[in-house]
Amino acid sequence: MNDFPVVCVGGSAGGLDAYIRLLKNLPVDLGAAIVIVNHITKMPTLLHEVLPSYTRMPVELITESLLIEPNRVYIIPANRDLHITGGQFRLKPISKPRGWPDVITVFLRSLTKHWGGQLIAVIVSGFDGDGAEALCGIKEVGGITIAQKLDTASQPDMPETAIASGCIDFILSPEHIAQEIVRITRREVW
Repeated sequence: MNDFPVVCVGGSAGGLDAYIRLLKNLPVDLGAAIVIVNHITKMPTLLHEVLPSYTRMPVELITESLLIEPNRVYIIPANRDLHITGGQFRLKPISKPRGWPDVITVFLRSLTKHWGGQLIAVIVSGFDGDGAEALCGIKEVGGITIAQKLDTASQPDMPETAIASGCIDFILSPEHIAQEIVRITRREVW
């Protein structure tokens, strides 16, 4: 059933600090799936090994056809584009192998087409502007967009580009992003 919220947290350089601060402040019974889309292309991610120390929700590395469920944290594998169809994750070869990746943008666009539940897009610390191009599309389908407050991001490029898109609803610290996600997911009516 594709009717629960999905929270896509997109980041890159400096993102680990934001992910930790965010997850430490989310309840285990959030009722939403958290998908961390960290754009790494050169080496395998270790986030699925590091982040379980900071949340009681299960944390897993995404594999092909993995079913998306609430109250779990999912991590994109390195060097893959992430899509969602039929309530399952789909992994494809990275579509932009040179230059800055756009894996966050690719996943957010897939969500707008193939997810029936509430969407929350969060852009945190990182280089370049991945994700920004898809934020207006998230809002067009009734989703909520959040950027990390620039002075709390060790690398403010990504949240700054997100804010410049003109399609950001909230600009918050990671702790306040967690509070806002809880507030949004606990509402009875979207």
